Amino acid sequence: LTFPIKYKYLLLEWLHHIWFQWKVQNPSFTKAAGDQVHKRRRLLQELGDQKIPFLAPSDRGFQQLWDTSYSGLVLRKSCSLPAELHSRVQAALLTLRRKGCLLKDLVRVRDRDVFTAVSRALLGEPGHTYRYLDTRLFAIPWHSEDIDVKGQNCCDPDLRAACKALWELNTFFCTDVSQLKEGDRLTQWAKGEAEAKQGEEGDTESKHSEDSKNSEGGDSESRQSEEGDTESKHSEEWDIESKHSEEGCSGSKQEGEWETEFKHSTEEGESSQVKPGETSFAAASEHAEGKCPDWGVKASGGTETEPVGLKAQEKPVAELKHSLSDYHIQDREEHGSGQGCSKPSPPQVCSGPVKFNVTLLNYMDPAAMSQLKEEPYYGMGKMAVGWHHDENLITHSPVAVYSYSCHDDKGESSEGSSSDKACWRIGLKVAWDIHTPGLMLPLESGDCYYMRDDLNSTHQHCVLAGDTARFSSTHRVAECSSGTLTYIQSRCQEALSNLHTDPDTGSHRLVALLPATLQDCEEIHNEVEFEWLRQYWFQGQRYARFCSWWTRPMEQLEKDWKLMETMTMLFLAAVEEEDQAEEGRREMAEILLSALTDRHQQRQTWRDRCHSSLAQTLPPEEAPVDRPFWGVDDPSMPLPFDLADIINRVESLLWRM
Repeated sequence: LTFPIKYKYLLLEWLHHIWFQWKVQNPSFTKAAGDQVHKRRRLLQELGDQKIPFLAPSDRGFQQLWDTSYSGLVLRKSCSLPAELHSRVQAALLTLRRKGCLLKDLVRVRDRDVFTAVSRALLGEPGHTYRYLDTRLFAIPWHSEDIDVKGQNCCDPDLRAACKALWELNTFFCTDVSQLKEGDRLTQWAKGEAEAKQGEEGDTESKHSEDSKNSEGGDSESRQSEEGDTESKHSEEWDIESKHSEEGCSGSKQEGEWETEFKHSTEEGESSQVKPGETSFAAASEHAEGKCPDWGVKASGGTETEPVGLKAQEKPVAELKHSLSDYHIQDREEHGSGQGCSKPSPPQVCSGPVKFNVTLLNYMDPAAMSQLKEEPYYGMGKMAVGWHHDENLITHSPVAVYSYSCHDDKGESSEGSSSDKACWRIGLKVAWDIHTPGLMLPLESGDCYYMRDDLNSTHQHCVLAGDTARFSSTHRVAECSSGTLTYIQSRCQEALSNLHTDPDTGSHRLVALLPATLQDCEEIHNEVEFEWLRQYWFQGQRYARFCSWWTRPMEQLEKDWKLMETMTMLFLAAVEEEDQAEEGRREMAEILLSALTDRHQQRQTWRDRCHSSLAQTLPPEEAPVDRPFWGVDDPSMPLPFDLADIINRVESLLWRM
């Protein structure tokens, strides 16, 4: 600490560079996350062959457990929904799959690009996005209005009709969830169960037959899943919880997350498919599945008795309680803005009527996923999606899920009774609690379920694979304060208000040189480039192929971003201007250096991702595009793509001050 002041500054800058590089390369890793890894591994060692109890609907005591510990769950049996709605929604899901709209995402987990094992698409309010695992999904609009009203024909009639059918389902969920009262979960289940039994041989078979028209097989899913696995060859990472620090995925840590938890993201759950020495992450998808089916099942005879199966495990589990108490670290919910904005906004709390603004569609075919792992804590069976909370939601907002199972790759019922096939199930547990037994809930095709109140934040759920392929439409109130087109357009206008253009000559100048204004403009510049433009183009041409709604807005965002490049050039010129007062000049130079360093590092990270070996396995229409990118001699660009030389100039300037 006896260095001259300028050496101190250089040392601090060097440390800043080291820290920033580490932060970019390890966005989800913290010391706490590393501690969680060891704790979870020790927990599994402590459990050994013993399992924590769980109850299924056939077990006595199930209803009491459900009523006291899982009261936020509501199940709507398929027979309680209008038959016409079933028909339209299921046809819509099959149409979206047939057109290739459901795709695996190339997401970022602990400095590693991986394909999700679940294929998905985002539908929702026009201009909405959903961010998870360093990935922003851009919603295909509902198309709830006639094209003549909007004057925009952005997709073909079949796709438009499919989107509108899912909007109708969304409207049904908004009304139904808002009307539910306490106790409805039991009435709904009892009524549905009685009707289902009555029409077991008639309506059920008829429904399965209707459910399954015109679907495609899972060959492409199988191929992409294998490709996704080839690049992630560390099976031990399944025991590592990936805490994503991006806004949009609150990093709620959970005690028994088995596979890499997809948080902050989707957000979300993860696939339990693992090949020897490889990892495949499906979380992204079902994380989307914010599902918590509820089965209000009464014990036979109408009386509550000791839960079946608890006594046999009571003693060994009790013996574990002391040794496992160290793992009961309080569940942390770090609610950020959720969208990677430069100015995080305070968490919003859901109030008033429910309005789901997006649905994340998921498709998973167990036949295309080899070596599904066993659920490790309760012994519930093969997991398709590991334990997780759904993330990036308005606090205490509900989640509604529609589940549709296809019985073969055509979407048609297979020969024989559907009872011959193992159904999909949802596992539930109270987060950070080994005292409360888990819940395992069967889910038939066409069933819907809701997670209400604070259930999603206080509990975790996993998805247990059945024998058939399955779609899910997971409707949610996404936290979009910084994730809509309207938001980012307003941010652009905020930045560009500091740029004056001469109407006669076309020359530009900055309106103000206040450090706070300049810093805000540079933050917006980075936000537009890395949270919108590069996120959009990283997903290739997938959106434009299906729906052109985002094409013009993204073109305009790129024009605005280019003007911000001009603003940075003018900012640099002002910093290098010798006539500036030294004190104000130093502050400006420090702001500029920080923004340029951030931009330079992120550009290199995105460039590496676009040219990774995994990205190269994608077909041209889905492959990432490194955009914006320009050569060193491009006369249309005010600054070079590679900012290393400019960063050196600013550092040298600070050295001389």
